[in-house]
Amino acid sequence: MSAVDIIKDLKARKFKPIYLLQGEEPFYIDQIVDYMEKHILSDGEKGFNQTVLYGKDTDMATVLNAAKRYPMMSEYQLIIVKEAQDLKWVKEGEGNKEAEFVLNYFEKPLPTTILVFAYKYGNFDKRKKIYKAISSSGIVFQSDPVRDYKLMPWIEDYIKEKGYRIAPQAAALMAEYLGADLSKIANEVEKLCLNINKDTLIEPDHIQKNIGISKEYNVFELQKALAGRNILKCNQIINYFANNPKANPMVMVMANLNSYFTKILKYHYLVNKADAAKELGVSPYFIKDYEQAARTFSLPKMFDVISLMREYDLKSKGLESTGNTTDGDLMKEMLFKILH
Repeated sequence: MSAVDIIKDLKARKFKPIYLLQGEEPFYIDQIVDYMEKHILSDGEKGFNQTVLYGKDTDMATVLNAAKRYPMMSEYQLIIVKEAQDLKWVKEGEGNKEAEFVLNYFEKPLPTTILVFAYKYGNFDKRKKIYKAISSSGIVFQSDPVRDYKLMPWIEDYIKEKGYRIAPQAAALMAEYLGADLSKIANEVEKLCLNINKDTLIEPDHIQKNIGISKEYNVFELQKALAGRNILKCNQIINYFANNPKANPMVMVMANLNSYFTKILKYHYLVNKADAAKELGVSPYFIKDYEQAARTFSLPKMFDVISLMREYDLKSKGLESTGNTTDGDLMKEMLFKILH
């Protein structure tokens, strides 16, 4: 069941007595919890019937004692346990009275209580009886990170939900620089939407103006310049990075380039190039760029490039280096060797 499906049911007033919202990606967990906090109960009902607890500040006995209460002047009471990953869940075992007390509630929860566990940055142990009981009597929602190759479509869909449109280049720029942190992406999208009309197509210019990512001098453009062996453009970008180290730290540039060249190397070894997007974990929109890059960097050259990347990664960390060379100088030197 997706976050959209859960919220759809919540809007239709179709509630379950227990929700376990778990996973490494907190965005959808926060989205569901936020909707529950704001919309399940009316403002008049919240005072007596809405309780928010935090895992590290409470225990299971407190949670379940609250859950066993009946609502006051309301059809339901809502109990949300945030940071439930920090809650001391009872140890299961034969003869453990506390574990039996907990399990009994999860097997037969009070139908007038909506008990929500926001279990972020990890997963509950599926082998536990408690997990199986919650799965049977309530809903277990799994929130996994978005894969790299799905990130650009995710951005496009999210912006479409807001009633806006975005150019592929702009979506790619956001994906490249913001990474897979959905909450961060959502915040930046909110900023964009505040400053752009709905009938305007979001272009790289808008990304530069509202988010602060240069549309000309970024790792994404550097990759394109490398693929086409555009030496002038490569030097312009790397000089920009060297002059703006805070906005373009070497560690970030190296991580992006390492990922890029690793994908080119994988492309060389693909038997079926038709599956390249899936195998490389990139949007199909960029496959032509990787085709060109594979032509520019032959397989033997790719081994040299990977070796150079390792060498300069060590130098950037102070190993095999005199210590007198700046990160900017290291990047320029590395790029020269990659291109020649």
